Amino acid sequence: MNVEARNYCMDVLRRGLVKGELLIEDQEGNHHFGSQWSERTPVVLKVLNNNLWVRVCLSHDLGLSEAYMFGDFEVSTLEGLLDLWLDNRQGLSEFMTTISTAFARYSALAIAVLGRQSLDQARWNAQVAYDVSNEFMACFLSEEMMYSCAIWGTEEGGPRGDLVSGPTKGDLESAQRRKIHHVLNKARVKAGHRLLEIGSGWGAMALEVDIRLLAEPKVLIPMEAARLGCEVDTVTLSNEQKTMTENRARAAGYGDQIRVHLCDYRDLPKEFEHKFDAFAVGVKHLGEYFSMIDWALKPECATVVITATSQPEHRYQKYQPDDFGRHYHWPNCHLPSATSLAVAVQDTVPGKFVLYSIEDHGIHYPRTLREWGRRLDNNFKGKVVEELQIIYPELRDLRKLEAFVKRWRYMFAYAAVGYARAYTSLMCWTFTRPENVSETCT
Repeated sequence: MNVEARNYCMDVLRRGLVKGELLIEDQEGNHHFGSQWSERTPVVLKVLNNNLWVRVCLSHDLGLSEAYMFGDFEVSTLEGLLDLWLDNRQGLSEFMTTISTAFARYSALAIAVLGRQSLDQARWNAQVAYDVSNEFMACFLSEEMMYSCAIWGTEEGGPRGDLVSGPTKGDLESAQRRKIHHVLNKARVKAGHRLLEIGSGWGAMALEVDIRLLAEPKVLIPMEAARLGCEVDTVTLSNEQKTMTENRARAAGYGDQIRVHLCDYRDLPKEFEHKFDAFAVGVKHLGEYFSMIDWALKPECATVVITATSQPEHRYQKYQPDDFGRHYHWPNCHLPSATSLAVAVQDTVPGKFVLYSIEDHGIHYPRTLREWGRRLDNNFKGKVVEELQIIYPELRDLRKLEAFVKRWRYMFAYAAVGYARAYTSLMCWTFTRPENVSETCT
């Protein structure tokens, strides 16, 4: 099977890789694909295990990510390899679709031999995606524990500052604080509001934020909101996030202002109806999501700020197939387009909200991801690893531990390339209740 898969993949690369240059080293020798006159430095891939070819034949880019995680190959630059995929994706995808059909008969064998996703593995993926240890997340996030795109200003050299002059101590923290206050400004923050947050994250924004509504996966509002005199109810499905948020709130002196609820956002208490000035949640189930926004927020003078990874209009579709991101980091996530989310608001709660503005923050994400990667490489050791192995005994197997950390490295590179090329972006939508002016102008 490996030989047949290798031959298929080599043929696809010969026919489909026309932009850029790829050099493959395996036991059969050295192989060249693409243009030798490319302006980019050639990407060199060394095959360590021929399972690589079967994985790619069966599941394309998802198979490539698994081959990286399980050490089937080494590559001179992971970002460069992913750039090659984007540059040549149309031709490569067309040829690979034919090959996947031919290899469908091997799928059951591949699950057994290659360790593809069993039901237990699927559950474990979801668990470590949403409830991984606080210590692990702290080893690469900023001090505020913001699992979200920062906004880089001139003080940090902008979105490419780390590439021009190198990263400096505290630059991620500074950029994350700028992000918090930018969102608060968009949300027309005032003291005295009551905030409902869906998806607690680790408490960063809640200590200073007061917003009518903020929605961003894994971004925390309560701590920032409490500092401004807000009362906060935050909802999470993660025990780890609940524990840390409560601990941080008590330590900061805001234990009475912040209440953490371990429940699904669709099971909110009835007494929450029309009680909130602020709100935050992800955007997977758009109909339920916006119905709940309308139900939870006060009927007048409310402002909604939503940030979420999005797809450009020419690639957007309601059905979104499995890929590396959905499979290993954000199970069941749905990426809206700029207009699909705005349309969903009007379809679900017609006339209840007005679209005020849309911003694209995607240019800021690659540097954020690069910094996370640098911090992960520097800090993934000692007690961080020991803690993970206690929580997840599977990770005492060093091969699985290496696959775990490489899964995060792959995600940082995978997402950074997507944002840098505008294959995906990070949109920021602001909606308000009708006739809710941003400031008095008469």
